[in-house]
Amino acid sequence: MYTITLQDAPADLPEPARADAEHRFRRTLERALGGPEQVLATYRAWTAAEDTAENEMTASDMTLAKRWIAAAGRARSDAFQNLGETEAWFEVRVEK
Repeated sequence: MYTITLQDAPADLPEPARADAEHRFRRTLERALGGPEQVLATYRAWTAAEDTAENEMTASDMTLAKRWIAAAGRARSDAFQNLGETEAWFEVRVEK
């Protein structure tokens, strides 16, 4: 499947707050995209899109990549709602 970890969080962020943010991010992604399998599919399409010219992508992959962008933005917003301003970000790592 995949793991989500909060990166570059403030050093004084308590572990429960970190875990809560990671949980919120995952939950929002899965709700927005339709479950873990769809999270993986859209994430893979988005990462492929980063290295592919738009005219070389299929319409389906383009749609998936755009869904990732929208869902990840919403998930980031939900995850950081209790943390305030931060430069932190979420890493999604696909398990092989």
